Amino acid sequence: MPPSPIATAFSPRQVLLFSGHRMDAPDRPQPRFPATLEAAAAREIARALDTLGADASDLALCQAAAGGDLLFLEACVQRGVHCQVLLPLAEPAFVQRSLWPSTHGAAWQARWQALKPRLADPPRVMPDELGPAAAEGDTFERCNLWLLDTALAWGAHRLQLICLWDGAAGDGPGGTQHMVQEVERRGGQVCWIDTRRLAAP
Repeated sequence: MPPSPIATAFSPRQVLLFSGHRMDAPDRPQPRFPATLEAAAAREIARALDTLGADASDLALCQAAAGGDLLFLEACVQRGVHCQVLLPLAEPAFVQRSLWPSTHGAAWQARWQALKPRLADPPRVMPDELGPAAAEGDTFERCNLWLLDTALAWGAHRLQLICLWDGAAGDGPGGTQHMVQEVERRGGQVCWIDTRRLAAP
């Protein structure tokens, strides 16, 4: 089923799509996005948005996982960007799956709760919009495609993907590598923030 259109009162100048690593769990064997890099990641996301001139004429799309997603949304809200969150799971399940496992999971949940009232529109939930996924492994890849198809509704020439990524394959289907490949295949622009080059303060 194709994604249903998002009702907006404007045609965005550019669509800012985000995909990036969730903050590492405390016991992650090989660090990918540890808590020590949060400030550096936030700084680079802000720099990317400023380079693109992000403002109230733009639309931001992403999930709301701990780490990159919430850093991106917080920065977009600060700039007055119209933000729309698309969740792959019902919110309680999403919180358990994509917020709590990260380092400082309770703090990330609190940041999400504080951010929600500041969003232009309430989050949309994929199972409610598109029906249940065919299989558990398809959930996050399906949400990537839902985000991308929604972004492309305004044309590939308006699509800017900002990604926070180490350049490697993800832990499962639907990771940032998948999103980058799909955006490039469909003609969108990619701004890559390489987590391997981030420096802790």
